[in-house]
Amino acid sequence: MMKITLKGPRKMSLLDITKIFSLLQPREDEEGEEERQALKLAVSQDNHQLLDQLLRQDRYKRFINSRSGWGVPGTPLRLAASKGHVRCVEVLLAHGADVDSLDVKAQTPLFTAVNNGHLDCVKALLDAGANPSGSIHNNCTPLLTAARDGDVEILKELLEHGAEVNVKARLPEWAANSVACSGPLYLSAVYGHLECFRLLLLHGADPNYNCNDEKMVSRIKAPKTLLEICLRHSCGAEFIQLLFDFGANVFLPGIALDLTSANSQARDLLARERAIPKSLMSQCRLAIRKFLKLVNRPHAVDHLDIPPVLLNYLKHQP
Repeated sequence: MMKITLKGPRKMSLLDITKIFSLLQPREDEEGEEERQALKLAVSQDNHQLLDQLLRQDRYKRFINSRSGWGVPGTPLRLAASKGHVRCVEVLLAHGADVDSLDVKAQTPLFTAVNNGHLDCVKALLDAGANPSGSIHNNCTPLLTAARDGDVEILKELLEHGAEVNVKARLPEWAANSVACSGPLYLSAVYGHLECFRLLLLHGADPNYNCNDEKMVSRIKAPKTLLEICLRHSCGAEFIQLLFDFGANVFLPGIALDLTSANSQARDLLARERAIPKSLMSQCRLAIRKFLKLVNRPHAVDHLDIPPVLLNYLKHQP
């Protein structure tokens, strides 16, 4: 009887890794290398006029969505977005570049523009129909990146173009934990970006839990509330007051006064919120915003026929 020995998985060597990495790089003998380099050079130099001339020729246009470059091969549109060359972005889009083309890291041009803080490029890509949520194949999203970096203008553009305000990192279920559920509101709080925090709440971010995925939350032993996160990270009183103003439940498990023993202002705010009922005006504001959230029209508040002072109150503005 023949004995068959099954070998276990072979450990990957440095040589294997180098070989895989080399497969991601362009080959010098690839067809169209000259055309790719010409497009890349025009974009790198922000020469949008030359880029337009090249793309009017079929010889070059056929490579408009071709990935090239060392390190992280990407399309000309990705390169333009990463450098903030908005005129090149507009030329490429006008000639039919794929607005949601992916690089080898599954990042879209929009993600790259957001990651580098290029607001003009973000606007151009969104106006051209870029997916505000990025690629489903990438763990992160443009909104999470903007919230982490505190770029309120970019965050506003993404939200106004339909980005999910309660989005979470795309991780497998087995990786479920409190950090895995860290959404944009969590990131803006722990990084101290108050205006981003306020903007996310105005667009319907959940003031209680950072993650609304019931399946993932069920796998976490003790899911953290946003209020608990703000208390643990010693966020300013402004963050905590905003959570109260947007209806955070101050009696949820895990929210204890002793957590704020080193922050008397936060302790006093929490004690007062638990002891004193909300005013009628505050309850009316919460009810109106809750209704607008249910019908998925948070921006409709700007169209209400009410006095400016009341409109500012609904928008949590002085």
